[in-house]
This record gives sequence, C-alpha cells and structure tokens, in this order.
Amino acid sequence: MTPDILFEDQDIIVCHKPAGIPTQSRRMGTPDMISILMNHINKNSPKKGQPYLAVIHRLDQPVGGLLVFAKTPAAARKLNKQLTEYGFGKHYRALLQGIPASPEGDLADYLIKDGRANVSHICSSNTPGAQKARLHYLIIETMPPYALADIILETGRHHQIRVQMANLGTPIAGDKKYGSTGALSPSDSASVPLTFRSLQLFACRLTFHHPRTDELMDFRLDTPINSLENSL
Repeated sequence: MTPDILFEDQDIIVCHKPAGIPTQSRRMGTPDMISILMNHINKNSPKKGQPYLAVIHRLDQPVGGLLVFAKTPAAARKLNKQLTEYGFGKHYRALLQGIPASPEGDLADYLIKDGRANVSHICSSNTPGAQKARLHYLIIETMPPYALADIILETGRHHQIRVQMANLGTPIAGDKKYGSTGALSPSDSASVPLTFRSLQLFACRLTFHHPRTDELMDFRLDTPINSLENSL
C-alpha cells in the first residue's frame, strides 16, 4: 500500500490514515500505518537497517484522517511534549445522529477504559484509572435527525469523541459500539439513508509546531462529510 503523505522531511511524516487501517497493530500480518510508513522509508532512503518511526497520537481504526509521526527520537520528544503540555490542534468533522440542545459547547468528563472489551465509559472523578476528557463542539449544519459538527479535541483519550458525544445523546452516525446503528424511524426514512456502513468521524485538520524549526504547521483534509446535503 502506498501511503498518502502530505508532508515529509528528516524529522516528521504527516499522512492521511484511511478509515479501516489501524494506526498500530500487534496482530502479525495486519497492515497498519507504522508498517506502511516503515516500508515507504526503507524504499526511499539510502540508509540500511530498521528506520526509526514513533507514534505521536492515534486515530481509532474506523476513523480516517491526519496523523503525524516522528522520524527521530528528538522529534518524538518535542512532539510528545507539545501533545502533553499544551496539545495539538486536533480538529474533527462528525455527523451526529441527533441534534444537541446547545449549538456549541464544551464537554468535560472522566473516562475509564475497559481494555478487554476495547471500550471506554463515563465515570466519576474518583474512579481508579479515570482520566479527564475535554472537547469543544460547534454545530455547523442541521437536517433533522442529523447534525454536522466541528469538534476540537483538547485531550486524547481512548474513543473520547465517540463516548462523549454518545453521552450527550447524539452519538456519531454509524457508531454501533456507542449507540448509533444508523437506523431511523419510518417518518425519517424517506429523506435520509437507513444505515451508514462506516463511522462518520474524520480527523480533518492538524496543527502543531515543527520539532526542529518551531514553525507552525497547519494541515487540512477534505472529508466525505463537508455538508449534510452531500452526506445524506
């Protein structure tokens, strides 16, 4: 598989991860972005041996969009420091099944991950292992029973957007794991599709400072859901 690379230099690779491809997989023989990019580096570098490539942040396997990887340990340290201390600008476009009561809001919850079931849940702040999760959403278009939202992720918790939007009562369309089957009532079925084959969530914009030059990097990606009219 040839990776869709938006930017590459000696320090970083910014690429488009297709929906359905894991960021990193422990399963032997399963293609993931790490193996795909490692093959790309090997083919295009005169250096022999195993190249260095570090995961900085992840996207859920069903989610397509922008990712940045570090090609040196120094770049990895600086990018991870940005991520933990003041964050990247991680912007998403989501098709919600339901319309939030408020057209704009900040969500702050505590999440706990169940590794065996590969799910996360809202929990209380004193739950052992709980992590604070924060995001900002803005509804940019509505077509009942759907809403199109821009979401800025302030923290990077496991399945965070999916869990928090479902807890708000507006799960991501096509998200069978957290409450959206895509099924609609008979009164809605004439104007919108009955089901979605995939999770309607895309990482459409990524901003951060280059680990070597400190230049502000800003990458944007068109998504299949830029408008409700074209998505439904």
